[in-house]
Amino acid sequence: MTDEEPAVDVVFDALSDEDCRAIVENLEEPMTTNQISEVCDLPLSTTYKKIDKLDDATLLEESVQLREDGKHTNTYVVDFEYVKAALTEEHRLSVEVQKPESKGERLERIWDEVREGA
Repeated sequence: MTDEEPAVDVVFDALSDEDCRAIVENLEEPMTTNQISEVCDLPLSTTYKKIDKLDDATLLEESVQLREDGKHTNTYVVDFEYVKAALTEEHRLSVEVQKPESKGERLERIWDEVREGA
């Protein structure tokens, strides 16, 4: 994924989808596709499609979960704090997907605040 904001229609399409919203609302910790399917009471094939839709909208983060048996699986977590829609000067809709602050960014921000206060 890039740092570029996703297309407005891609984000709105994902957020207007009832199944996608159920995934976001139930994804409180990293889960596999099978776990998401079970928790959200969705068929596995539907779950894969909805995860793809949320991923295209940059609303999920995917990680690889390593297992001792050599079979690896992907896990997913929600990767946004909020989505903001706005009207540009050219009267076009734009979206901003606010990502959570990483540990490195948080440490840098705290360090900057400590330096400014010293």
